[in-house]
Amino acid sequence: MSTCRTVRDALRAATDQLAAAAVPDAAVDARHLVAYALQCGRAELLRAPELALSDEARDRLANALARRTAREPVSRIIGEREFHGLALELGAETLDPRPDTETIVSVTLALAEEIRASGEGPLKILDLGTGTGAIALALLAALPDAHATATDISPGALAIARRNAERHGLADRVRFVQSRWLEEIGCRYHLIVSNPPYIPSDEIGGLEPEVARWDPRSALDGGPDGLDAYRAILADASRVMEPNGWAIFEVGHDQAGKVAALAVNHGMVPAPLDWPLLSDLGGNRRCVAVATSGRNLENKSWNR
Repeated sequence: MSTCRTVRDALRAATDQLAAAAVPDAAVDARHLVAYALQCGRAELLRAPELALSDEARDRLANALARRTAREPVSRIIGEREFHGLALELGAETLDPRPDTETIVSVTLALAEEIRASGEGPLKILDLGTGTGAIALALLAALPDAHATATDISPGALAIARRNAERHGLADRVRFVQSRWLEEIGCRYHLIVSNPPYIPSDEIGGLEPEVARWDPRSALDGGPDGLDAYRAILADASRVMEPNGWAIFEVGHDQAGKVAALAVNHGMVPAPLDWPLLSDLGGNRRCVAVATSGRNLENKSWNR
C-alpha cells in the first residue's frame, strides 16, 4: 500500500490483492475497505478518485486487507453490519446478520398487521437468540407502538444488542434477558421470532471461511440434524403465545417441512409453506410461521 497515493490507486491495488487471494467480490470489498480506511462513505470515493491518502489511511487499509485476505468478513473488520436500514455493531459473540434474515422481518410485519387489524393493543414481541438485536430492533423501528423482549444465552451478545438499541433510540421499548430459549420467559407475546442455530454439527466445517471461522459456533450448531433449537422452542412455545399469536422462525434450505412437522407434533398450526413471503429473493423457503392450536387459518393474507 505504500505506493498508493490516491483513492484510484488504492481501489485498484486493493481489488488486485483481494482477487489474488481468491476473495469473492473483490472489487466490492475493496470499495468497502478503502472507504473504511479513509473513514468516509463509499459514494465519496467515486466523487474524489484523486483524493490523496494519508499515511494513517494507508496503514489502516493495509491492515484491513491483511485481515480480509485471511477471510475475515468485511463487516467484522469494519465492526458493523447494516440490517434492514439499521447499522448494527458486531462482536465475537454475535452472528453476523445476513441479508436473507430480513425475510423474517417481512413475514413478521405482515402478521403484525393482521394482529393489529383484529383490534389488539400494543404488540408484544419476543426475539429468541437475539445476537446483535437485529430482528427485534428492525421490528421495533417499523412498529412504533410495539415493545419487545430479546433473549440470548450470551452476556456479551446482550451487551452489544443493548448498545445497538441505544444507538437507534429503541432502548426504552426493549428488555434484554439472559435465557436459554424460553427458560426465563413467563409473559405471553403476540409475535415470537427466532433465527436459531440450524446448521447440522458435521456440516459446519464445510461452510465458507467467513462463517465457519468467524461466527460463534454456538450461533451455528443446531445439533446432529440441525433441529435441536426448534425442538426446544416449540416444546414450550404455546405457553408464552397469545391466543392469536404467531411464532416465526428462520430455517435452513431443506428444513421448512421438518420444522412445520415439529410444530404440528406440538399441536400448532403452520402457515402454508408456499406462502410467497416465506421465501427469500432466491426463492428458497427461508421461514416457517406457526400459529397456536385450534386456529382457523382460512382467509388469511396468503389467500388474498
